[in-house]
Amino acid sequence: MGNQLVWNERYNIGVEIIDKEHKKLFSILNKLFDFGRQEEKSQWVCQEAVKYFRDHAVQHFSDEEEYMASINYAGLETHQRIHTNFRDRTVPALERELELTNYAEDSINHFLGVCAGWLIGHTLIEDHAIVSGEVVTQWKNLLPDEEQAVMGQTIANLLHSMFQLDPRLISNCYGGEKFGDGIYYRLIYSTKQKKRWEFYLIFEQQLIVSTIGSVMDMRSEALNVMLMNAARYVAKQFVERVKGHFPESEQFEMKEEQLLTYEQFQKVFEKQSPQYSLLFDTGKGYFAYCVTATDTLQPEGGVSIITENAMAEVGKYLSQSKIEKTVISQKKKVLVVDDSEFMLRALNDLLSSDYEVTTAKSGMSAIRSITLEKPDLVLLDYEMPVCNGSQVLQMIRSEKELADLPVIFLTSKVDKESVSKVIALKPEGYLSKSISPENVKREVDHFFEKKNRVKK
Repeated sequence: MGNQLVWNERYNIGVEIIDKEHKKLFSILNKLFDFGRQEEKSQWVCQEAVKYFRDHAVQHFSDEEEYMASINYAGLETHQRIHTNFRDRTVPALERELELTNYAEDSINHFLGVCAGWLIGHTLIEDHAIVSGEVVTQWKNLLPDEEQAVMGQTIANLLHSMFQLDPRLISNCYGGEKFGDGIYYRLIYSTKQKKRWEFYLIFEQQLIVSTIGSVMDMRSEALNVMLMNAARYVAKQFVERVKGHFPESEQFEMKEEQLLTYEQFQKVFEKQSPQYSLLFDTGKGYFAYCVTATDTLQPEGGVSIITENAMAEVGKYLSQSKIEKTVISQKKKVLVVDDSEFMLRALNDLLSSDYEVTTAKSGMSAIRSITLEKPDLVLLDYEMPVCNGSQVLQMIRSEKELADLPVIFLTSKVDKESVSKVIALKPEGYLSKSISPENVKREVDHFFEKKNRVKK
C-alpha cells in the first residue's frame, strides 16, 4: 500500500461541519492504508472500511450541500453534480473492481489512489471555492444528469456492438487527464447559423490495437498508417451515430478533422466548458468522449486531415509522434507550474528546445502531472490562488516517493521577509520572475549540470 495521508490545516475551509467530515474521511482512508498491510484480515476489514467511507462521503455531501444552500452559494448546482458523479459513478465502479478481484492489493491501491486524489483535489479547489465565493466554471455547461445517463448508455452500447466490449462509465466530469499513450481526435462541425460543435474522441493506443487491429488481423502492438486511418473512419461513424442526440443535428456539416498531440489537446480543452465529458474503462484501454458547443474555434489546432492528404498526414503524425517520443525520452523533464498563461507559454518556449516541458496552471494539476510524468525538476510559482506554491511543496514532501523531487520556486516578491519564507521551505532554490529569460534558462542548465557532476 502507500503512505499515510497527511492532514494539514490548508484543508480547512473554516466551516466546522465540513472541516470535521474532511478529517473523518482522511482518517477512514488512512485506516484502509493500514488494513492493506495486514494480509490476514485485509479483505474483510477493507470491505467494511470501503462501505464506511462511502456512507460517510454520502452524509458529508448532504451536509455540505445543505450548508451551500443556506448561504445561497451560486455554485451549488455544479458542486452537487461533482458530488453525484463521485458518489454514483466513480465509487461504485471502484467497488465493482474490488469485488471482481476479491479485494486484490492492486485493486485496493487503485481505490485508495483515486479516492485520496479526488478528496484532496475537491477539498482544495471546489470546497475552498465555497468560502471564497468563486464558482468552478469548467462544468457549467454540462447537460442534465438524465441526458448524461442516456448519452453514457448510448456510447456503451455502441462500444459493445462494434467491439464486443463491456465498458464501465468511470466519470462524467473527465477533465482532460492523460492516460497512457493516447490518440486525440477532434471533429469540428458547424451549422448554417454558424453554431459550432466540437467532438473529442480520446483513445488509449492499446484500445485501438486490440479492437480495430484485431478485426483487421494486425498482429503488431504498434499503430501504423492503415490502422490509424481505419480508426479515423470508425471514429467518424461513431460520432455520426450519436450526434442525432443533439438539436439541429441534421444541419451539422463537418468542417474539419484533426489529430492532436496531448499538449495541443490540453491547451484546447482547458478553455472549454463541455456539455458531455465522459470517461470509460473498456477493459482493453480507456476511452473518453467529449462534446462542446462554441462560437469560436480554439486556435491550437493539430494535423488537419482531408481526403487528398489523409495517408500522408497520418503518416507524418505517427512518424512525428515516434520521433518526439524518442527525442523526449532522452531529455530531462521539467514541469512548470504557474497560474499565468503568459508565464507558462514564455517558459515553455524558453526551455522546450533542450528539455521535455509540461505545464500546469494550478497546484492540483501540478500534483497530477508529477504523478503521471515524474519530472526531473519542478519550477513552481510561489504565489498561486487556492493552492499556493508552499502548499504544493508540502504535498510533494509528504509523499515518500516524491520527497527528493527538486523544486525551484518562481516568485515576484524578492524582499527579505518574502525570501525568508521561501527559503524556510527548503526548495532547491528560487528565481525572481523579474530576471531575464536567458538567466532563467541559465539557472535551469546550471542545476542539471551540477546534478550530473555530483553523479560522476
